[in-house]
Amino acid sequence: MSHPPDHPHDQSSAEPDPAAERWKHDGVRVIKGDRLDPNTAQTPGMFRQAAINHARVGAQRIWAGTVTIEPNAKTGVHHHGALESVIYVVRGKARMRWGDRLEYVAEAEAGDFIFVPPYVPHQEINADPDQPLDCVLVRSDNEAVVVNITDVDPVEKPEAVYWVDPIHKAPEKG
Repeated sequence: MSHPPDHPHDQSSAEPDPAAERWKHDGVRVIKGDRLDPNTAQTPGMFRQAAINHARVGAQRIWAGTVTIEPNAKTGVHHHGALESVIYVVRGKARMRWGDRLEYVAEAEAGDFIFVPPYVPHQEINADPDQPLDCVLVRSDNEAVVVNITDVDPVEKPEAVYWVDPIHKAPEKG
């Protein structure tokens, strides 16, 4: 890709570029998986760790981290305020319940993404009796917002929901 001669990233001059030195410390950052920060908001039944947030890397509009839920365990009911959340299932089988009384349920497995809109009360459940559920979390702000809800009376049998987006069809029932 060619840039105009006066473009700030032009590397044709032999003089050191102060902007290039700036990118050395203000550019890409790699956060090692064994160096995540457990000092983040927690919900009973799960273990969250922060990778990307304002305090660690100066993130302005995003938070990212991991969560682990032990086999057959479930989390407390919670929501994330005005934030949107994305959950990517790395390993295991997630059962998500949501709603004022957790009246809806859907499942996701390794390779699936889950979207949680703002203020939606939800609960993550590890539906696998043999292995931990490991997920990557991303939120639409630079700090973790977790509002744990303790006064929920869950329905006995939630309604299974298969969300169909506008460009895909529901699976055939058979």
